Amino acid sequence: MTVTTVPDPTAPSSTDLGVRTIQRSRRFRNGLATVLICTTVVITVVPLLLIFGYVLKRGLEVISLDFFTKPVPIVSRLPGPGMGPAVVGTILITGAAALMAIPLGVMAAIYLSEYGRGRPLTAVLRFLSDVMSGVPSIVMGLFIYTVWVLTFGQSGFAGALALAALMLPIVIRSSESMLRLVPQDLREAAYALGTRRSRTILTVVLPAALPGVVSGCLLAVARAAGETAPLLFCVGAAREFNTDLLHGANTALSVQIFRNAQLPFVGPQQRAWGAALTLIVLVLVLTILARWVSSRFAVR
Repeated sequence: MTVTTVPDPTAPSSTDLGVRTIQRSRRFRNGLATVLICTTVVITVVPLLLIFGYVLKRGLEVISLDFFTKPVPIVSRLPGPGMGPAVVGTILITGAAALMAIPLGVMAAIYLSEYGRGRPLTAVLRFLSDVMSGVPSIVMGLFIYTVWVLTFGQSGFAGALALAALMLPIVIRSSESMLRLVPQDLREAAYALGTRRSRTILTVVLPAALPGVVSGCLLAVARAAGETAPLLFCVGAAREFNTDLLHGANTALSVQIFRNAQLPFVGPQQRAWGAALTLIVLVLVLTILARWVSSRFAVR
């Protein structure tokens, strides 16, 4: 006589047990990764907030309207505000550097992405861009000092050349990466309509990559605005307002921070804290603007 056993439908099968085991293992790894990520974020953000809070506290003690409108005191040890020439110099020098580096970098990225595929010159340009991105900023400042300053003297334009040389590889690499992310189907669709390559780049490729290109350019500007070493050799240390980039010494916030922070007197140290806060806010505004522009174009 054969006895048949009817399986209990409520009893867990071996497959269900394996799936549950895998799910528990995945949940454990996911929880562990979440804890590690949160810990890393806290370790990174807390010191950053402490530094920013301390700079904010010390900088607000000296920030006033006179701080942005008065010239730098002739006697450095004297207390009192006066960083107007540094603020104006930072804006002029960084703006001039951006006007030189951004168009040239975007055009180089267009060549590397659209015209130079498979050509020997493309590999050379990428190699030089990588080398320039790894060159220390002080070496770039010494190069501009040797090539330009020894012949024409210190000026805001010399500092703009140094900052433009630092910005150029960042603009090239970021713009090329964004252009390569544009789907090839968009280019082929434009070519199928009889559009020339140049018009396709201007009307199809660039608008599609514009959010990333603009974001990368603004971040390059923000990085250049905080550079100190190249400007020490190129712009000099002006104490009065100088809006002429081609003639006469100039100054910048980073240079004034470096010079005033070295002095053991209360006055220059307070001005250094105020200049540091101004520079941080300027870089923060440029970074937020880059994110806003990128998100706005992405939505469109």
